[in-house]
Amino acid sequence: MSALSSLALRPSSGLRGLLAGASASSSSSTEAFTSPVPTVRQLTPPSQLSEAELIDGCLAGSRLMQKYLYERFSGRMMAVCLRYAQTTFEAEDVLQEGFITVFRNLGSFRRECPLEFWIRRIMVNAALRQHRRNAPLVAVSEGEYPEELAGEEFTLANYGFEDLLAIVQELAPRYRMVFNLFAIEGYGHKEIGEMLGISEGTSKSQYSRARAILKSKIERLDAQSKHGHFRT
Repeated sequence: MSALSSLALRPSSGLRGLLAGASASSSSSTEAFTSPVPTVRQLTPPSQLSEAELIDGCLAGSRLMQKYLYERFSGRMMAVCLRYAQTTFEAEDVLQEGFITVFRNLGSFRRECPLEFWIRRIMVNAALRQHRRNAPLVAVSEGEYPEELAGEEFTLANYGFEDLLAIVQELAPRYRMVFNLFAIEGYGHKEIGEMLGISEGTSKSQYSRARAILKSKIERLDAQSKHGHFRT
């Protein structure tokens, strides 16, 4: 995951422009704060800043605090974006769009839930917007898979992040979105239907289909593992 946390944004990015003024010098960080925002201790390591200090600093206009907030959450949010996107390039676009939304709307965050939870929802919504833009342009071969799993359960716990990401990204976009929203984000099928503009029954059917495809792919990974071809 270290590669995710060190993600370099493209020079034309709106997010890069938003963070461009960030500086580690004490003078620049001091100038960015205005009363009545609490003063952050000069020598406090970024990792020890509280969420409240980060939020208050960002709301006061501190580019340094914006940089610290981005660095704290970008790695985990990139992992979220990768699950929804079909390529790393697409995931980077979602991440940028999501963080621009975060900084523009931080003043509306009521602090009634963890900041990470709020940011994660923004990233999911950014992924949904990307899906709506790209859905008519993307076609993925689905292959031949059973329609139902007859209630069978399977586990993903034994596989590494890269292997899991690869098989999830191979799902057709509509299946990938439904699977992520239901199995990982915890939305109900009625909510998913409203988010994607489909019926509740269609959401249930597409989730079942996605599980069947994933199960088939996992069985292939298991077979490859037994023959020594599984990636490490």
